[in-house]
Amino acid sequence: MASISDLLELTEEKMMDALEALENGFSSLRTGKASPSMVEHLMVDYYGTATQLRDIAGISTPESRLLVIQPWDQNALESIEKAIHLSELGISPMNDGKLIRLPVPDLTEERRRDLSKQARKRAEVAKVEVRNHRRDANEDAKKAEKASEISEDDLKELLAGIQKLTDDYIDKISQTTNKKEGDIMQV
Repeated sequence: MASISDLLELTEEKMMDALEALENGFSSLRTGKASPSMVEHLMVDYYGTATQLRDIAGISTPESRLLVIQPWDQNALESIEKAIHLSELGISPMNDGKLIRLPVPDLTEERRRDLSKQARKRAEVAKVEVRNHRRDANEDAKKAEKASEISEDDLKELLAGIQKLTDDYIDKISQTTNKKEGDIMQV
């Protein structure tokens, strides 16, 4: 177990990681504008190895509603196209034999609602992760008090600090989710 003085810091780092993972996940949810982050994390079967798209191709946005994917190895074109079809992007790739164009259509109201639901689901997963870190930190604090490493007053103060951290990160997750939903629902 980490020393008690490090417990709050370690717990905050874990909660920060959960928030960053959520923000990274949100970058792949499209908002109607083309962005390389929509596809760069797609996993492509590249010679039998699952590889991120950004590692095997250049991704650019020559127009606000168009993504262009140019693989460094032309043999990867079919695998990239297949990965795009299997993803939840809802975009049909156009393969011309040298590169893949992804025209980003306007989002329908129904698709916006679906993406908004996905955002809320991802946020709930992040909140659960934060609460799990709180539970683990609380258990560590209680074990330390039982082992007489800290006093009962220190335990109360530590538990209060852990709860404040949890509340802060749950609030940050909610704010991030509300902002993303606003971006998705904006026509």
